[in-house]
Amino acid sequence: MFNWLNFLSYAVVTAVTPGPNNLMSMSNAGRLGFKRAFPFNLGIWAGFTVVMLLCTFFCGALSDLIPKIRTPMLVVGAAYMLYLAWKTFKSPPVTEGEEHTRSGFLSGLALQFVNPKIYIYCIVSMEAYILPYYQGDWLALVLFAMLLAFIGFVFTLCWSLFGSAFKLLFSKYARATNTVMALLLVYCAVSLFL
Repeated sequence: MFNWLNFLSYAVVTAVTPGPNNLMSMSNAGRLGFKRAFPFNLGIWAGFTVVMLLCTFFCGALSDLIPKIRTPMLVVGAAYMLYLAWKTFKSPPVTEGEEHTRSGFLSGLALQFVNPKIYIYCIVSMEAYILPYYQGDWLALVLFAMLLAFIGFVFTLCWSLFGSAFKLLFSKYARATNTVMALLLVYCAVSLFL
């Protein structure tokens, strides 16, 4: 029988921990406010959903290919996280009149395709919890993929709300905040190889 408690515990703990999505959501909302950072979060959800569906459909094949694609995926993912860290570190505090953001829907969407955390999130969820019970039941697998993406989206919004709630503090200490966020992204990139 499928163990919902174990599955949801893993999914929630993995989704709530710091990673590129959560850190960038908090940083963007801290600079822009929740409403203006929301398109980035929608991009995360869209990309997250696509990646979850792709991982679900190719999970069996990925299990065989992981040793071959692991290093290139890690290098690309780490390079993109370092790029995001640099952009976060260099970004100025946003003034109230600023209408444009480099962290919109497409940035959130693109982040998902080089975010190793969500690939691991899906593969572990599928291999450890879902496939042993639902192998071949494509409707159930698609629904689980959508559930995983939704859980990730909910916690990304939580991090964004946190960033928005502390916007005044973050804007007052923008340099320190951006430095901490950038260092956390660097840590995420380095931890891929540990």
